Amino acid sequence: MSVTEEITPVHDVETPPGALIVEPEVRHAAEMWRVARDSKTLDVNSSYAYLVYCRDFARTSRVAVIDGRVVGFVIGHVRPESPHHLFVWQIAVDESARGKGLAGRLLDELFGAVAASDDVHSVETTITDDNEASQKLFASFAKRWQKAPITVDPLFEPAHFPDGHDAEKLYEIGPIFVLDDGIADDARELVATEP
Repeated sequence: MSVTEEITPVHDVETPPGALIVEPEVRHAAEMWRVARDSKTLDVNSSYAYLVYCRDFARTSRVAVIDGRVVGFVIGHVRPESPHHLFVWQIAVDESARGKGLAGRLLDELFGAVAASDDVHSVETTITDDNEASQKLFASFAKRWQKAPITVDPLFEPAHFPDGHDAEKLYEIGPIFVLDDGIADDARELVATEP
């Protein structure tokens, strides 16, 4: 697909009014941990992990803040072995802000910024088979960004985990070549969710 072709959303969704998307700071880490814990679906990392992401990977992470309170976040990093790939480790939205397109907006803001500053053209994440919400979120992201292809491959099997964790499949979205700033702007405006 040409980067000049129109990005077609499934349907528009209004994000929460007043939501500010910014790079996280160390002061946000405790609230990010709280949002992950309260989601009841994410693997909750140690509070230390969120501190490290806020300090060392702020450029490849984002928080959504409303009235000074963190209501969502996405944390990721550029893979050293694959410097054109942004790996999204976790994304979560507080219950008070769900259903308003905020997760999609977080992904769009993060990818748009990282793709503009680095030579990043693919997004990777891992998702379990039973996590339909994440599967839909990343499918919607791919549609907004040039209807980018998605490949799904096995990555981590239950035997890799010491705690009975389900298999995690690798989802790769891309390549997405952002040659026109208008495309990134359009995608940010067209945050969409599946019906």
